[in-house]
Amino acid sequence: MKTYFLLFLISFQLLLVSYTAEAQSGKVPPFRMVQKNGKVFKAEDLPIGKPIIIIYFSPECKDCQSLTDKVIARINDFKSASIAMITYLSLESVTQFVNKNGLDKYPNIYVGTEGNSIFVMNYYNIKDFPFIALYTKNGDLVKQYFDKETDVNDLLRRLNSL
Repeated sequence: MKTYFLLFLISFQLLLVSYTAEAQSGKVPPFRMVQKNGKVFKAEDLPIGKPIIIIYFSPECKDCQSLTDKVIARINDFKSASIAMITYLSLESVTQFVNKNGLDKYPNIYVGTEGNSIFVMNYYNIKDFPFIALYTKNGDLVKQYFDKETDVNDLLRRLNSL
């Protein structure tokens, strides 16, 4: 029994080390989230050849709502990118947020919950919401935004330079 536990512990530590190494590589994290429709959406499901914006948010966060409003107001400027909005809160919260903001009508926005895994939250060491990471079409990290008041103009300027 001790041998199995020791093997499990070693395997778990190796897994953590590999995730840490991957996080430091500056690539899009291999996230998984459950969408409003109950389907699992993975990082590899993002369209190929488009810049990627990852937004980690809370449906209950006023700054996250403000950011969402700003993105929707300039949605035509974001059409060249895939936007993955990820939270750890319940699927019910995600559904309410998607419905409230009409996010279903934007084909380049993918919203879901990673649930209790909080893999993405740990990947970026997120302490505050909203968090934004911008990646090139090849999945290389360009910029991370940790500010509560993210400058959408700066995000768009960087997106357009890709």
